[in-house]
Amino acid sequence: MDAKTSESGHLMLITPERVFYAGLLGRPRERCQGAFNIYVSVKGGLWLTTSESGDRHGELLPVMPNVRHTIASDHRSAICVVIEPESVQAGTFEELAKRLSGPEADIFAARIRAAYTLLRERQYGDDITSAEFDVMCLGEALPRRALDPRVARAIVQIGRFSGEPVTAASCATEAGLSSSRFLHLFKEETGISFRSFRAWKRARHLLHYANQDINLAHLAQDIGYPDSTHFSHSIRRFYGLKPRAIFSGSRDLAIYRSMRTSGDSALTQEAS
Repeated sequence: MDAKTSESGHLMLITPERVFYAGLLGRPRERCQGAFNIYVSVKGGLWLTTSESGDRHGELLPVMPNVRHTIASDHRSAICVVIEPESVQAGTFEELAKRLSGPEADIFAARIRAAYTLLRERQYGDDITSAEFDVMCLGEALPRRALDPRVARAIVQIGRFSGEPVTAASCATEAGLSSSRFLHLFKEETGISFRSFRAWKRARHLLHYANQDINLAHLAQDIGYPDSTHFSHSIRRFYGLKPRAIFSGSRDLAIYRSMRTSGDSALTQEAS
């Protein structure tokens, strides 16, 4: 177990399709992430505000992808489970949100807190798959989405974060399609535009470096942002916090990773 984890209890497991975060929430400011979020309180309760459903209070609160929301907690820390939309069948989140908000809510909350204990004790290795992650947190593996291979290859390219920034034109060329046809196919397969998908994945990749003492301007350039202003605005939109605040609050955060999506997957969406 990482020494940082033993002292603070703050940790984050990052996989290509899932994130398990237990740590500081920061000040309650509006955020809008490109993934399905399950917030669970460590102690006390949580307050969730969205433009769609108003204010809610509870120990477990789900939020659909791309929904603007504000989350606050009685306790300084909270747990957040993040699931990428392109990795599960369409309609899965709607059904899961109903279950998480219904009579099973306490069971799910207890299971996710138990997963936190397992991760603190490193009962799961760094090679955890998406299915294993789901079983750990939800008690069952979520149904996988079967993506068109051309879109799946584009997602892998987006997740490499090295070399020249990936463009729709370059992905279209590799797929043997016109740009317009590729963009239509990408949105049809993933449910989101190529540009929005890439923006979220870029912001998500920041998580890998959150506990490091690193030059933020250099990091912004390395992961594909055109300038520091764009970097700051994008991160604040997705996380409700400026990049510097994220790094300041993550100094005692233990981060570990798995690059597997399924038991025999040879493709990953993010570079290690």
